[in-house]
Amino acid sequence: MNDLFETAKGFQPLADRMRPQRLDEVFGQSHLLGEDKPLRQSIESNKLHSMLFWGPPGTGKTTIARLIASYSDARFLTISAVLSGVKDIRDAIEQARQHQGKTVLFVDEVHRFNKSQQDAFLPFIEDGTILFVGATTENPSFELNNALLSRTRTYILKSISAEEIEKVIRRALSDCDHGLGNLELKIDNDACELLAKTCDGDARRALTYLEIISDLAESKQINIKLIEDTVAQGLRRFDKKGDVFYEQISALHKSVRGSDPDAALYWFCRMIDGGCDPVYIARRVVRMAIEDIGIADPRGHEIALNGWTTFERMGSPEGELAIAQAVVYLACAAKSNAVYNAYTEAMGDARESGSLEVPMHLRNAPTKFMKDQGFGENYRYAHDEDQGFAAGENYFPDAFGERRYYQPVNRGLEIKIAEKLQMLRARNTQVKS
Repeated sequence: MNDLFETAKGFQPLADRMRPQRLDEVFGQSHLLGEDKPLRQSIESNKLHSMLFWGPPGTGKTTIARLIASYSDARFLTISAVLSGVKDIRDAIEQARQHQGKTVLFVDEVHRFNKSQQDAFLPFIEDGTILFVGATTENPSFELNNALLSRTRTYILKSISAEEIEKVIRRALSDCDHGLGNLELKIDNDACELLAKTCDGDARRALTYLEIISDLAESKQINIKLIEDTVAQGLRRFDKKGDVFYEQISALHKSVRGSDPDAALYWFCRMIDGGCDPVYIARRVVRMAIEDIGIADPRGHEIALNGWTTFERMGSPEGELAIAQAVVYLACAAKSNAVYNAYTEAMGDARESGSLEVPMHLRNAPTKFMKDQGFGENYRYAHDEDQGFAAGENYFPDAFGERRYYQPVNRGLEIKIAEKLQMLRARNTQVKS
């Protein structure tokens, strides 16, 4: 129930030994723990409330929860939603009831609990049995119950900058009581910068790598080669089912829509570098061509499909380059969402209008019986009309009236399309009048 390292007498990882003991020692979260920030004031004044910490791994969620317990002189209990169930929740609540003072119950990966498990905390948050502190790497609005969200305040933790992680590394190397100071290790400035960047905003990962590297350092010197040999490939933070995944594909889509080929190419490369399946990106690029470029430049759809096909036939890296080409082309192309909007509006009408009958003149009449019933009667074959257009003809259900869904934009090919539609609609108006 309590933290493993509270009871274990053996090895304690560097990341745990270097856990901050004061608010001033927490790096990278000044927007929450700065001198004038509400969370810091709440902790220091001991006027606490149940809360959720949402942020990437290694940004200090557990550390801040421990500091809350320390500053408020409360008992600290922790359970992990990965390993725990309802029984563990009940045991934690019972321990909190038996404790005479305050109890901070820290629930790590709280989003992994199902609805009933999350609901189990509610009465004990309300009656003050526990001060609930949950931690999640997933968007709480999607993964947590509204009932739990309404009883807690959500704080967003940010990725720790490379500069801040460099401070974490140097602090560990100089700390003789808890860190590696007794080893008298030295680290090149360039090596420290590389290690910090490799850790991608995760301070815990930085200390884990540093501990491994410290065992391998010869002559007490940490250089770039040692880091490159130890950390063969920095693991980018790219959860294929998590928030970062959807944030990056959103950034790519919006960069294309915003006609910024450089930003679009950057986000494409970020996703590829993070391990995203190129086929997934290719499919989304086709969607961009349809939704945001449309008929303003129909070549965009073709180029997007070609990028997808090229990757499937040739693989990496040629296929990725073909997708990149499509991304850049779409970002530079004329933009139109006219068809997308027209489709959305027409679909709404189709769903609401019910099963309106097809007008008789638009029905096929392949049999004599159907012809006798009036199917196809008075239908005007457009190819036989002047300029291939049956002016004044109606193609909507009789009881529905006419609609205009498609409104071309004044960009790309749709300029010409708009001119043609204006001419055709003028002829319709002339005939009907």
